[in-house]
Amino acid sequence: MLKMFSTQLGGYFQRLLEKEAFALEDGARLLAQAAAGEGRIWIYGTREMKAVELEAIYGEEPLASACILSDEIEVDDADRVLIVSRYADDEEAVEIAAILQEKAIPFVAVSTVRTEGKGLNTLADVHIDLRITKGLLPDELGNRVGYPTSIAGLFLYFGLKFTIEEILAEY
Repeated sequence: MLKMFSTQLGGYFQRLLEKEAFALEDGARLLAQAAAGEGRIWIYGTREMKAVELEAIYGEEPLASACILSDEIEVDDADRVLIVSRYADDEEAVEIAAILQEKAIPFVAVSTVRTEGKGLNTLADVHIDLRITKGLLPDELGNRVGYPTSIAGLFLYFGLKFTIEEILAEY
């Protein structure tokens, strides 16, 4: 089962890169504005996406200028924010996005769009769609299992990080 999951995950990453390459580049450019200036890159992850926060701050290679966003933090106009959530309509993430939009703080969101209407995909300056609507593997009962949102979130985080570092090196 693990070999099948690995194969499916590799294919998923390739499709994700093909479909979201421009959004990934745009998102990195937007976040790099804070790192190149006097701002910070605030990261807010919901539920399992807290893995992205932790990797950016405590990983072996932390992201320059990155901090974890919490309720008591004041974000200013030199800052940029990355919101990572399983779904674009996650109430907690949408609430944070609405506050950022009201304060005119640019932000990037990473999530799966599953419904029409107001969500991270309509609020964010740049939205990167995870495109995970079901598990990657079938089980014996015909259900789908292996829903890799945190793995996908980390994959896109590293894509953003690498691109930000390339932009800053050129800057």
